[in-house]
Amino acid sequence: MSELGLPLLYTLFAWWFSTGVILYLDGLPPRTFPLTLQAATLVLGAALYALVHTRNDTSVAGAYCAFTCALLVWAWQEVAFLLGVVTGPRRTACPPGATGWRRTGFAIQAVLYHELALIVLAIGVVACVGPGENRVGVWTFMALWGMRQSAKLNIFLGVRNIGDNFLPPHLRYMASYFKRAPMNPLFPLSVTLATGAAVLVWWRLIEGPLTPFETAGLSLVGTMLALGALEHWLLVLPLPSEALWRWSMKSHRKSAAAAPAVPAATLPTKAG
Repeated sequence: MSELGLPLLYTLFAWWFSTGVILYLDGLPPRTFPLTLQAATLVLGAALYALVHTRNDTSVAGAYCAFTCALLVWAWQEVAFLLGVVTGPRRTACPPGATGWRRTGFAIQAVLYHELALIVLAIGVVACVGPGENRVGVWTFMALWGMRQSAKLNIFLGVRNIGDNFLPPHLRYMASYFKRAPMNPLFPLSVTLATGAAVLVWWRLIEGPLTPFETAGLSLVGTMLALGALEHWLLVLPLPSEALWRWSMKSHRKSAAAAPAVPAATLPTKAG
């Protein structure tokens, strides 16, 4: 059981703690942002180097290292986005009354550079691993990318919990591109695919036989997929997901108290 339990616990902790650290950092005063981005970029470089170094390492340690490195690469784009450095050419709220393709176009402009950065990072991860036998880093990054794209689409189309509480003051305008609704037509398909992907990985684990490396790698990625499915459910269930990171939201509350209020016209509505 420890062969499955330890990767599960490690993934849960890495997901929870890394998210909390990023949320705390992006809620700090803007004067800290250059140092935060520099540190994140150094970590990014080290993670990419380690992916190259472990691409043929098929030990259990190699699986954990590749998984962690992929998380650190992913963390860079999260930091760059939430600091407001890599977002898009449009840095203002969605115009009131914009609907359909017009609203879609504005939303794409708001996150265009961020989406391009994700593509570049994905190419970088694949290039670092190359034809290596240790593909845990690639699987992890692609799982994160797929789940995040699905969540973004659902938030754009409409869900109960749009996650606006997690936005730092300088990105409050982003909430105007979200839509608050009980559910949207894409959600059932999204959550079914997310859950199915996690089930397939865990079924392979149960089916066996696997090497220790394969067990560790599939457990790590399978748990991440399961967390992605859980995050989808949190979009529509009446649960306060921010309670998981209450400790990291203190910096946001301090910044919010000093920031100007967001005009009511920019807030998402059911008609958005």
